[in-house]
Amino acid sequence: MKCSLLAALIACAWIPAAYATETDTENRLAPVVVTAPVTVDALTVVTDPKAPRQPIPAHDGADFLKSIPGFSVIRKGGTDGDPVLRGMSGSRLGIFLDGQEIYGGCGGRMDPPTAYVYPESYDRVTVLKGPQTVIYGAGVSAGAVLFERDLKPLDEAGWRLDGSLTVGSFGRNDQVIDVRGSTPMFQVRAGGTHAHAENYRDGDGDKVHSRYTRWNTQAALAWTPDADTAVELSMARSDGRAAYADRGMDGSRFARENIALKFEQRKLSPLVEKVWAQAYYNYVDHVMDNYSLRDQPLANRFSAMNPDRITTGARAGVVLAPSEPWRLTLGADTKRDIHRARNAMNRASGDAADDTFRSLPYEEDMRFDQFGVFGEAAYRDADGGRTVAGLRIDQHAAKDGRRCVAGMYMNGMCMMVPVNRTRGETDRATLRSGFVRYEGEYALGNWYAGLGHAERFPDYWERLLRDENTLNSAFLSIRPEKTTQLDVGTHWQQGAWSGSLSGYYGKVRDYVLLTWIAPTRVRNVDATLVGLEADVAWRFARNWRTTGTLAWVRGENDTDDTALAQQPPLEARLMLEYDDGTFSYGGLLRMVADQKRVDIGSGNIVMNGQDIGPSSGFAVVSLNAGWRAAKGVLLTAGIDNLFDRTYAEHLSRTGSSLPGFVFPANTRINEPGRNVWVKAQFALD
Repeated sequence: MKCSLLAALIACAWIPAAYATETDTENRLAPVVVTAPVTVDALTVVTDPKAPRQPIPAHDGADFLKSIPGFSVIRKGGTDGDPVLRGMSGSRLGIFLDGQEIYGGCGGRMDPPTAYVYPESYDRVTVLKGPQTVIYGAGVSAGAVLFERDLKPLDEAGWRLDGSLTVGSFGRNDQVIDVRGSTPMFQVRAGGTHAHAENYRDGDGDKVHSRYTRWNTQAALAWTPDADTAVELSMARSDGRAAYADRGMDGSRFARENIALKFEQRKLSPLVEKVWAQAYYNYVDHVMDNYSLRDQPLANRFSAMNPDRITTGARAGVVLAPSEPWRLTLGADTKRDIHRARNAMNRASGDAADDTFRSLPYEEDMRFDQFGVFGEAAYRDADGGRTVAGLRIDQHAAKDGRRCVAGMYMNGMCMMVPVNRTRGETDRATLRSGFVRYEGEYALGNWYAGLGHAERFPDYWERLLRDENTLNSAFLSIRPEKTTQLDVGTHWQQGAWSGSLSGYYGKVRDYVLLTWIAPTRVRNVDATLVGLEADVAWRFARNWRTTGTLAWVRGENDTDDTALAQQPPLEARLMLEYDDGTFSYGGLLRMVADQKRVDIGSGNIVMNGQDIGPSSGFAVVSLNAGWRAAKGVLLTAGIDNLFDRTYAEHLSRTGSSLPGFVFPANTRINEPGRNVWVKAQFALD
């Protein structure tokens, strides 16, 4: 990628402009392919998950988020990558499904939370960047992602259907359906998604072990006795399988069961604007093995691992309007998270491994409890400015049930790893998070400045590894992570131009850093993060628009005076779009710089996130087109990676030696080559 292109984009970002929303709220099927959603409010991006996107994402939430500036993904093949926002990943980024927190089961992050997210089944995705809210989750220092479904009482009976069919290269085929029926008193909603893809080939034509099949169903029944009251019972089930190019096992089961009860009451009185409450149960049952999705395991030894996870939680709150300029949100949330596992290693056949692990009882290895209270207030002054501030206090407890440290327990013994000296111990902490932000106006637009602080309890994956000094359990020695960050930014408007610019500077005390030079271990360091995000759009003719985005972050390990591991490189996107309401055409140029600032062997996610060396830059061109064939019918098509480039993302796992694949081990996993796809969408009332 040429430095001059990036310099030009940065220069354009300084032209006064105003933001424009990416979707037409009056038309559910605006003929546009989303290439880079832009910021619509202070530190906020709102996007339509049903709209077609380029490059076409995999079925999961991480690939969907990758289209939003500031996000990257730790790649491992076709699906289930780990999302990274502003260089921070794992539990630093909160993932919420209709207000519910969700976690994966795999100790090696084969199934991060976004692996259980089917974006097109939701109505809206909102990204809140930085430690600038306390309503959603404890210690989310990078930000929060809200996958949301609407619950709105209707004035009269009716029904609505949304659906889509997608086909593409490498055997890609997806089906989505979402049906809603309602009366003024009741609403019923049901839907499902199915996604399948075969192994893709990179730009050199080499096959990558990456095929997957996933399905999801959900249903909800809501009672809406009046326009301001709603009670909803919802359920969901999903499952699937996925092959991975980065490890010796694949995922043969990703089963999830969910049930939730939600209540909302609006306009109770002039003081009480809204009351809401929610309770939920989430169960993840995950199986990984080395025989279901590959021809033959190494050394003919068949192994399977079956972790599961039970998460129960509740949230409640009230929104108060004590006077016209004031809004006050008060609430509490609680959560219990239990992780268990059972395994069968080195069996003579796949059937024997299946029979063995299914016959074993689950053994709990870790559990977490959290209870928090929060308050967030907003005040709008006479000049149109807005001050927002929040505070939350959380009590955390984690109990260690592991027999071994960072390894297997078999036949009554720890296999080549130490016995766990903290088994049965409980770690407790009371942590505080808060922020204050001012949003002002000026002649060309608005601006904001906010200072946030988030304290994060170490998660399951960080507690698995060894202590840096004792080489035994780090369960009690790892300290909570504390992030203090300044966010500033502005949105402008001037004629045909629109855009935004934001910057952040954060100091992280006791950053949790993992080291993968054997033996794998974990420790606390101090770190600094600084970054910049910008977008600018120019509507130079009635139906034409060009847009550019930029995302840059630099991380520093202050303790070791070296680069902070797992930081994405500078990335820019340039888009050209034509849209006359019937036909649309577009092109995307994605440019990624090289990344030389690395800390080889260090990272932040168990198995997923470690630096493996410098990476090269690349540029990829993609094209798309759309046609509104009839009312409620939209056809879109695209060619991703038009010139069939061979490239790999900097945040990528290394390949694993697999029989039948020429993809080399110990190198980054290449991305798909030229990918042609067609999508048909239906919206009927």
